Amino acid sequence: MNATRHSFFFSFAEKYTVLLLGIIATMVLSRLLTPAEVGVYSLGAVLVALAQVVRDFGVGQYLIQEKQLDTVKLRAALATSVLVAWLLAGLVLLASGPLANFYGEPRLTLVLRLLAINFLLIPFSALTLPMLRRQLRFRAIYAINAANSVVNLLVAVLLALQGYSYMSMVWAALAGSCASLAVSLLLRPRELPWLPGWRGMGDIARFGAYATGGGLVDEAGVAAPDLIIGKLIGIESLALFGKVQSVLNIFNQAITSAISPVVFPLFAARAREGGGQGGQGAEGVYLRTISDMTALAWPFFLFLACMALPLVKVLYGTQWLACVPLIRIMCLSSAVYSMFSMARYLFVATGQLRAQVRLDACAGGIKVALLLAAAPFGLVAVAWAVVLSNVLRSWLVYGCLRRLSALDWRTLARALRKSLLLCGVSGVAPIASLLWLPTETPALLALTGTALATLLCWLAGLFLLKHALAAEFLLLQRKLAGRWQAVKCTKG
Repeated sequence: MNATRHSFFFSFAEKYTVLLLGIIATMVLSRLLTPAEVGVYSLGAVLVALAQVVRDFGVGQYLIQEKQLDTVKLRAALATSVLVAWLLAGLVLLASGPLANFYGEPRLTLVLRLLAINFLLIPFSALTLPMLRRQLRFRAIYAINAANSVVNLLVAVLLALQGYSYMSMVWAALAGSCASLAVSLLLRPRELPWLPGWRGMGDIARFGAYATGGGLVDEAGVAAPDLIIGKLIGIESLALFGKVQSVLNIFNQAITSAISPVVFPLFAARAREGGGQGGQGAEGVYLRTISDMTALAWPFFLFLACMALPLVKVLYGTQWLACVPLIRIMCLSSAVYSMFSMARYLFVATGQLRAQVRLDACAGGIKVALLLAAAPFGLVAVAWAVVLSNVLRSWLVYGCLRRLSALDWRTLARALRKSLLLCGVSGVAPIASLLWLPTETPALLALTGTALATLLCWLAGLFLLKHALAAEFLLLQRKLAGRWQAVKCTKG
């Protein structure tokens, strides 16, 4: 348990560092670049993100969940990564011109060609991050991703100030990749091979076909709003929607992305051990995880919906105020799906990858159909289409959980009951601010004051309801007090 808490600590530290640097970059760049300029890079980044899913070809998941790893399997994993990543680099280069013509945006050609360079760099560190996650070495992962974020921030801001427009973000992405590659080479586990090997690639290919298929469909569902908006509504609308996604992704960056790298190998480890008794198997860990997730997610998205206006003013400036109604609508979908966002890792870790792929395909198809129907009616209609698609996806995930893991609605309700009550307690402050705070109140004052009041209400509710997270806070407090006492004794 101490090792797990240590892993969560460095995973959260990494994500909060990346999040903080990302917020700083966003606040600066949103005031230096127009929505149209941001839209060009956003479209290129979304298109490349689809290829990014394929370039891993399930190698990372394979390395984490495989029970026994040896040199042959590691060399085969490296060979698979090199082959797929370099083929994708060529594909993105060839497709850059046609894609620019399809979207009627000639600037997109150069953006895609430069971003394709990332695929040439990826194989040199492809095995490092999944192996570090398998070994729960999140301190090393912190160093790698922090290097990427720091360099990305510095290059983007400096080039934007020099007038490089949307290209400042392109060069920053490349510089960040080079920085993370350099650090990963210094921290790579010793057992990783330097040379690829072809023997054993078949096993990885069979695993990767399902993992990549599901991931590609899932990523296509994530990217679908941007791709559809960019084509049917316009580049500027794409930039506005991208800012909405950025605000909603604050939770994913701060919480979900910090938890998932730990819970996936944890689920896999419990599955390799054959589960356990008294709810200590992978399913038991899942229930505890979603209890903690919703205790954080539901109050967060309620706060976000209520305080969307001052938040947009502080983060992006007044030229982005059209994001506010979209944020309020889409907070609903994010709150609902937070109950099931960890199910993917449970399915993969317990050997139910095919079920996850089928779920991704069905949910992705529904989302694309709803978005295509909504796009002609504008961004508000697209936002409601996203809400409906996430509600339907949550229902599909629940059906899979009930069939494959014997987790019915009663079990889930017991796990989520305190989180719902906690959301009600912590929601008093943001709802009161939305209803009664004067509109002329400075945005930063309204945001920080309400955030502090919400945090105090949340902490009070956490202990009054005796939520499982309260014990973690008490443990952290005792550890900090112990360390402070040790420091005082040392000085004495």
